[in-house]
Amino acid sequence: MQWYLVAALLTVLTSSQGILTTLSQSNGKYKYDYATIPFLAEFFKLSVSSFFLWKECQSSSPPRMTKEWRSVRLYLVPSVIYLIHNNVQFATLTYVDPSTYQIMGNLKIVTTGILFRLVLKRKLSNLQWMAIVLLAVGTTTSQVKGCGDAPCDSLFSAPLQGYMLGILSACLSALAGVYTEYLMKKNNDSLYWQNVQLYTFGVIFNMGWLIYGDFKAGFESGPWWQRLFNGYSITTWMVVFNLGSTGLLVSWLMKYSDNIVKVYSTSMAMLLTMVLSIYLFSVKATIQLFLGIVICIISLQMYFMPVHMLIELPQTLPVTSK
Repeated sequence: MQWYLVAALLTVLTSSQGILTTLSQSNGKYKYDYATIPFLAEFFKLSVSSFFLWKECQSSSPPRMTKEWRSVRLYLVPSVIYLIHNNVQFATLTYVDPSTYQIMGNLKIVTTGILFRLVLKRKLSNLQWMAIVLLAVGTTTSQVKGCGDAPCDSLFSAPLQGYMLGILSACLSALAGVYTEYLMKKNNDSLYWQNVQLYTFGVIFNMGWLIYGDFKAGFESGPWWQRLFNGYSITTWMVVFNLGSTGLLVSWLMKYSDNIVKVYSTSMAMLLTMVLSIYLFSVKATIQLFLGIVICIISLQMYFMPVHMLIELPQTLPVTSK
């Protein structure tokens, strides 16, 4: 399967996440415990990966699997990073409004490029660096509200702690992605074996988060496993399937492509979500959205197109003798 087909499918799935999550609400509220969604998504990814790993083990050429603990324990790190990241997200939102947080989240585009260079030692051309910055500018432009919708200085009115936590959140998000790519490419182990290790820790940490929530609430609603499927509908299960399938596609990209492709897929998905919201939820279209889409398309071409297709080189004129 070509990477661009996976990236296109990832874009479609990611763009529908917010829409499905909104549709799963009833009168603007969730009837189910939202903390159970990541747990079930991780369990879904673990189950699918385990099945395909079992199929590989039944083949004539068994897959390569590194089982030493010093290798397995490395897959614990992304779960720890994401756990810290989730808490930083909540802390950030106590200082800044959701619109400001969404705009600050675009910093992860640039931080991913920086860590991509520092950690993975992958060199980017000057044109590709310009494309990454343009992508961040384009996504930010699409999210900025006009002065008629909100005060123009609202983006800069939050406390300093909010901006520092926002930067930390972007760095943690980029670090988790880059580190996962490092794990996937550090050896020739089976992708499904690597996924099993990654998602096993994911299930354990999400289960721990549910248990922590029970203790924090004093078990008022009972233990988490008794209310696991309470309030679930077909749309809710679609959210779980969407999140799980997205994670599996991301792991494929981390193994056979790279983080920059993932960043472009998720950024284009965000823009597609905003466009679909205009028709599905009567969201008002803005000139900022149109300009953001144009900038992101230019960035996409700058990063992935060969240089000779972007720059028209002058033809060498024949030398004439006098």
